[in-house]
Amino acid sequence: MIKAHPLHSVAAQALLALFVLIVGIPFPATAAAGKAPQAVPVHALAAASSQAQLDDLERRTFEFFWKTTNPGNGLAPDHFPLREQPFASIAADGFALTAYGIGVERGYITREQAIQRVLTTLKFFANAPQGASEDDDTGYHGFFYHFLDMRTGKRYGRWVELSTVDTTLLLGGVLFCQSYFDRDTAQEREIRKLADTIYRRVDWTWAQARPPLISMGWTPGGKFIPHDWTGYDEGMLIYILALGSPTHPVKPDAWKAWTDTYSRSWGTYQGQTYLAFAPLFGHQYSHAWVDFRGIQDDYMRGKGIDYFINSRRAALAHQAYAIANPHGFKGYGKNVWGLTASDGPGHFTWVHNGETVHFRGYSARGAGLSGSTFDDGTLAPTAALGSIAFTPKRSLAVLDTLLKRYGKAIYRQYGFVDAFNPSFAIKGAKPKHGDLIPGAGWVDDAYLGIDQGPILLMIENYRSGFVWRVMRKNPYIRRGLLRAGFRGGWLDKAGTAP
Repeated sequence: MIKAHPLHSVAAQALLALFVLIVGIPFPATAAAGKAPQAVPVHALAAASSQAQLDDLERRTFEFFWKTTNPGNGLAPDHFPLREQPFASIAADGFALTAYGIGVERGYITREQAIQRVLTTLKFFANAPQGASEDDDTGYHGFFYHFLDMRTGKRYGRWVELSTVDTTLLLGGVLFCQSYFDRDTAQEREIRKLADTIYRRVDWTWAQARPPLISMGWTPGGKFIPHDWTGYDEGMLIYILALGSPTHPVKPDAWKAWTDTYSRSWGTYQGQTYLAFAPLFGHQYSHAWVDFRGIQDDYMRGKGIDYFINSRRAALAHQAYAIANPHGFKGYGKNVWGLTASDGPGHFTWVHNGETVHFRGYSARGAGLSGSTFDDGTLAPTAALGSIAFTPKRSLAVLDTLLKRYGKAIYRQYGFVDAFNPSFAIKGAKPKHGDLIPGAGWVDDAYLGIDQGPILLMIENYRSGFVWRVMRKNPYIRRGLLRAGFRGGWLDKAGTAP
C-alpha cells in the first residue's frame, strides 16, 4: 500500500476503516506485479528529474483508481476520502476502466488482476436494472445515472440525472477495454462481449429530444433536461459515440448541428485564436481517449488546424492568463496555471485589492472569451497536468513547481489533492472541507475521480500514446469519426469503416 504523507497517515487509515464500515466491503489489497508501491518523499521528488516525478505521479494516480474502487461491483467513488454517504461517479468508472490497462502496461498490476476487476465492472453495468422508476434503477435506455449508490449500484438520489455525457465517459473506458483485452481466451472474449452489450444498448436517438441535437439528460420526474449539447465542450465525444453506434445511431446531421453552434465559441483570447471553452476539462476529456492529431472534420479543415492544436492553444491561453493574473491572486505565473472544474474553499466573500472575490465550493472555473471567465484563485493540478500531451514542457514545469513550492501540503497518497487556493486567507473562516495550511492557503482534503482521470490518461498518452493507440483500433470510434466527416492522419491509414 502506498504510504501516506506522515501528517495524514492516521487520518487515511481511519478513513479506510470508515469505507469498510459504510460500504460493507474491504479495500482490495495492493496486488502489483512486483513490489507494493512505495511513496517517494516529497522533498526527494522536488529535486528529482521530470522522469522520476512523472513515474511517481502516474503510479500514485493509478493507485487512486485501484484502491478506492469498490471491488465488489467495480464502482469508482466521485470523491475520496468519502464524505457522508458515499456515491460513485460513472464518469470516474470510465477513467478507472482505462487505468487498469495502463496499470498492466506499467507493471503496477498483472493482466489477470486487471481482467478480474474489468469483468466485475462490466458485469455490473451489463446486468444493472434499467427502467423508469425513481429509485430502483441504475439506468434507462442504455444510459446510466450520473451518481450511483456505491453499495447497491442504484440511482443515488432523486436529484441525480440520467446523464448522456457521463454515460459517454463511462463508455470511453468500456470501449477501451473492448479493444485492449484482445486475446483469444474465455475471459477476454467475455470482456469484449460485455463491452459490446453495454455500448449497443445505448439508445442515442431516444436522447434526441430536440433532434438532431442530443439532450444533456433525463429524470423520471422532470423528463428531458431542457438543454442540448451545443457550443464547444466535452460533448464532442457524445456525438462521436452516437454516430458510431451499430444499433441506435444518430444521423450525420447531428454533427453538423453540433458544430454549427461553434460560432459563439471561436475567437482570440490571451493571444491565442481557437475554439474556446473556459474550463480546461472541456479540452481534455474527449482527447483522453481519441487521438485528434492530424485528423479534421469540416469545421477544423476550414480553420486550418485540428482539435489537438486547438486544445494546445487553450492551454497556452490559460498560461498567459495566469501570467497576466488580472486579479492579483497568489501563486499564479508562468509555471503555475490552469483553471478547470474542481473543488473550492466554499461560499465566502472577500475584498482583495479593492475587488470583491466570491469564493465557491465545487465549480467550473475557467478563463476564456468575454463573459465566460470565473476565477476565485483556486488552482486544480489536473488543469495543467491533464494538458501535458498538448503542452509537455510547460506542464512538466508546473509539476516541478507545484512539488517544490506546495508539495508537502498538496501532494499525498494518491498524488495531488483536487485543488488548493493560496489566496484564501479569510480570518476565522471555517471551510466545510479541506484545511488552511500556512504558505498554501486553503488545501482540499479530497481527490476527484474525474480530475484524477485526465492526469493519468494524458500522462500515459504523452509518454507512450498507449490509450490513443488502443482506441484507434476500436471500430466504433473509427466509424463515429468517419460519419462525423473526419479525415486525414491515422484515420486514412486504418482501412475502411465497418
